[in-house]
Amino acid sequence: MTGAVTVELVPADAAGDDAFLAGAAGLINRVYAVAERGLWRDGVQRTDGPELAGIVRAGELAVARLDGRLVGAVRVQRLDDRLGEFGMLVADPAYRGVGVGRALVTFAEAWARAQRLDRMQLEVLVPRAWHHPVKEFVRAWYIRLGYRHVRTDRLADAYPQLPPLLATPCDFLIYHKPL
Repeated sequence: MTGAVTVELVPADAAGDDAFLAGAAGLINRVYAVAERGLWRDGVQRTDGPELAGIVRAGELAVARLDGRLVGAVRVQRLDDRLGEFGMLVADPAYRGVGVGRALVTFAEAWARAQRLDRMQLEVLVPRAWHHPVKEFVRAWYIRLGYRHVRTDRLADAYPQLPPLLATPCDFLIYHKPL
């Protein structure tokens, strides 16, 4: 590694780049397979090429690169006139500790400010009946970055199609940060 982590929105025309979409989906699915182990039934994947193509076309996917290599991704979106959200945040495990995650969050927050949004939201999926070690780690990390838990939502209320795919009942912890 010789360079710095760079983050930029993926251009809309990349929605037709099957190799890019497969690489990005592969990275996201590999990271989530570990980060959400035990939450989903076997074989459930976080995303796929067609879903990512739609996110790219909407101008909502940013990627992190280090020495030209894809090392992370985050989805950014406007929820309303004042609130932005980031999600699907991933950093390649081979590059953890070099600032990929922090660079992606910094980018997402700067993106929201440029949209004249004054708060950022994120959702953390957590099991209802037990403590997931990776989820506990990310919750603590987000708190260190200035995010505060504002409410807990039922997964079924926001995404009614997902509960049948779960291996254990889960909720969303919703965090906000003023920008």
